[in-house]
Amino acid sequence: MCTYHTEFAELEGSAKGKDGWFSVTRAAVYVDHPYHAPLDHSVNIDFTAPELGPAARVAVELTEESARALVAAIEAALAAAPPGLAASPAKS
Repeated sequence: MCTYHTEFAELEGSAKGKDGWFSVTRAAVYVDHPYHAPLDHSVNIDFTAPELGPAARVAVELTEESARALVAAIEAALAAAPPGLAASPAKS
C-alpha cells in the first residue's frame, strides 16, 4: 500500500543528470510503486533543483533494506570524517 506521504529535505550539493552537473537544492523521499525497479514498492529518492525545472532531477528507487543500508553508510562515513570536513567549502 502506498503511503502518499513525502518527506522533503533542503539540500546544498550537486548531482549529475543527463545534461551534466547541476546544483541540487531539495530531496523528496517517499514509499511508492517504482517507475523502473522490478519491485512492488520501493523507497524513492528524488534529488532536484526545482528552480531549474523538471529536467533537473536525479531519482533512485531502492528496496527497504538498501535504503536502510544507505542511511547507515552515510552515518558511518560522516562519523569517520574529522568534524567539519564534510561541510568544508571548496578551495579555489
